[in-house]
Formats: sequence, C-alpha cells, structure tokens
Amino acid sequence: MTDRVYPSAKPAVVNGGAANPSFPATKAQLYGATRPTYRPQPHHRRRSRRRCCCTFFFWLILTVLILLLLIGVAGTVFYLLYRPHHPTFTVTSLKLSYLNLTSSSNTLNSRFDITVSATNPNKKILFAYDPTSITILSGDIDVGDGTVPGFQHPKKNTTLIKASILSSGHALQSDEASRLKSSMKSKNGLPLKVNLETKVKAKMGNLKTPKVGIRVSCDGIRVTLPSGKKPATASTSNAKCDVDVRFKIWKWTI
Repeated sequence: MTDRVYPSAKPAVVNGGAANPSFPATKAQLYGATRPTYRPQPHHRRRSRRRCCCTFFFWLILTVLILLLLIGVAGTVFYLLYRPHHPTFTVTSLKLSYLNLTSSSNTLNSRFDITVSATNPNKKILFAYDPTSITILSGDIDVGDGTVPGFQHPKKNTTLIKASILSSGHALQSDEASRLKSSMKSKNGLPLKVNLETKVKAKMGNLKTPKVGIRVSCDGIRVTLPSGKKPATASTSNAKCDVDVRFKIWKWTI
C-alpha cells in the first residue's frame, strides 16, 4: 500500500512570526484582534466648565451686591451730611392783560404776566438752573408760552421768577377753540395751569452733580377776562405746585 502524508494540525510559522490563521477564518479571528476596545471617556472637561461658570456667576453676584452696598452707604453718608431737599415753587401772582380768540380763523392772542417764587430750603446745597420754559394751559389748550434765563439759586434763599407769557397768532383746532370759548364764558373764571420745565444741577462746595430735568406743574388757578384796559388778576390762593424730577437714562426718561 502507498503511504499518505497528512498535513500537520499546527499552523506554519512564517519568518519566526505568529502562525497564520487557518482558512477560512472566522469573524472573531478577522476582527477580534484589530477591533479597538471601547472605554468610556471621563467627564472632567464638562465638570471643569461647569465649575468655571458657577464660579464666574458667584463672583459676579458678589461684586454686584458689594457695589449696591457701597452705593447705599455713600447715599446714607451724603444724606446725613447735606440733608438734601428739592426746591419748592409757588405762583404768587398772575395777571391777564388780554385773551382774544378770533372766531373766523380760531386764532388766539394773549398776554399774561406771572411771578413764581422758587425756594431753596437747603443749608449746604446751591442750585444752578438752565433757561426755564413756561407754558400756560387752559385744560389741555396752550394759551401762552415764554422763557426766562437761567439763574443761580443760593442756599436758604427765595428767588422771584418774573416773565411775560405771550401768544401771538396761535392757531387752534376747531374743537380746541370751542372748548376754550366755553371756558371763557364760565362764571367761575377761566381755569389755568402753569408748567415750568428746565434742567438743574446741585453744587456742594467743589462737588457738582450732573444736570437733571425738572418739571413744575401748578394747578388750581382761575382768572376772569379783563373788561377794560386794566389787567385782570388771577386767583392763586388755591394753586398747588408739584415738582417732578426727571432722570434721563440713555433714551428713556424716568
């Protein structure tokens, strides 16, 4: 009989290397050795970012609270040192020389002479006013406008502001003219309101504040129309003036 040679069960070794896999190779043999093992990555970066954000917001809030505390302390010290009070205003006299309304064209001509007393109640604060615009209204109808120049308002001082308020050829709307005619016929007199608007800054020694807007509204004034050449004196005993300080921040007025 002829002897048959059977191949060895062990794989051949090539150039001293590892044995070649038997053929056909299984999927585990083909991919198992070269497939990388998945390992979960640590979340150190995410945690560090969160810690940085939390730290930033903590210091931001702390800084804001400290600033608010310092502002509050500074405001308290300022108040205790200077005891600031806003100026007060009173309409001491108002006279009407004429107020004519043309029926055909609804054109208004008028003249008022007004005196307003401004009082500075502060012992250590001086006020400096810009030019002040004065408007006289009857209801919501403008019946006269004028301007007074700027002035210094010393400490513990009362200053008289005198002005002639005129309206020359001012055209009114038909409904405004109708309402004004009705008010002019009233037995109780023509109701008037005086508005003053300006800017003011305070001076305390070498310290000066920025300019702030100030609006004064005086209501409760009545006047009867003059019958002759003599001006009519308005009743100002019930007049009350409110002072409104207006702060402007960027485009908003408070």
